[in-house]
Amino acid sequence: MTLSGTRFDLVFGDYTASIASVGATLRTLRHKGRDLVVPFDAEEVRPAYRGATLAPWPNRVVDGRYRFAGTDYELPLTEPRRGHALHGLAAWLDFVDLEQAPDRVLLASTIEAQEGYPFQLQVRVEFVLDAGGLHTTVTTRNTGPDAAPYGTGPHPYLVAGEGRVDDWTLTLPASRVLTVTPDRLIPVDLVDVTSPEAAGLDFRQPRPIGDTFIDHAFTALSRTPAGVAEVRVTAPSGTGVAMRWDASCPWVQVHTADQPVAAVNRIGLAVEPMTCPPDAFNSGTDLITLEPGAYASAAWTISAL
Repeated sequence: MTLSGTRFDLVFGDYTASIASVGATLRTLRHKGRDLVVPFDAEEVRPAYRGATLAPWPNRVVDGRYRFAGTDYELPLTEPRRGHALHGLAAWLDFVDLEQAPDRVLLASTIEAQEGYPFQLQVRVEFVLDAGGLHTTVTTRNTGPDAAPYGTGPHPYLVAGEGRVDDWTLTLPASRVLTVTPDRLIPVDLVDVTSPEAAGLDFRQPRPIGDTFIDHAFTALSRTPAGVAEVRVTAPSGTGVAMRWDASCPWVQVHTADQPVAAVNRIGLAVEPMTCPPDAFNSGTDLITLEPGAYASAAWTISAL
């Protein structure tokens, strides 16, 4: 046991991954020794939400307040600087392994009913490595007596290769973006990426990120006939990383990881497929209502380019 929990190391072909049990967190992912996500050491507390599984909501609940099924609730403010409840309740839970193999691990934990979220959910997270990369599936069951509001997503910081975010090229096949207030990132309006309000946020064709600041949720994603959306990040050297997901996630949050400390500023690009947008507990947009005994599942894949 380490500060990040129990360590589960996976290997398949040229891929290796390490999963930390706290938060069912993707700690490292490498292809031929090259980092595909920003890693952290097993002996350190996970930096913020780097690689964590987000449930029962991704992103923010504005002011930590919401109304569901006629009742008002108030959540702890886990983003105090902006005054929001951030990234759910699972990120600091310790998950236990139910099944394990050299290329696979299945983890589980329970979100207990609590003040602000009086619903009980069992969350299972499966990580599988194969020739196509790392596949993650989150399956959640409502084990409580009442319907529960629910959403999920991951929080990896992708690494294209040498350099930092400014040096990399992004392909993001989204035609709409949720604008936000500049100070608290509160959702304002859903607009086309070609609109003046979304200046600089159209990455439907590959282009360098440069000094563009991104911390936005995108939707209206172009997909393959099978319903798969893909974000690609590439470095000038030609290396890169791709993230793919199916229709279970109609949204993706992208963040350039701007930090005041130079050593960690823009060292990875957060790409977070989401089942619902920021503040869905209030807007209701794509919010899953999980009935007692019901399941919800979402999946994504990270692979080398």
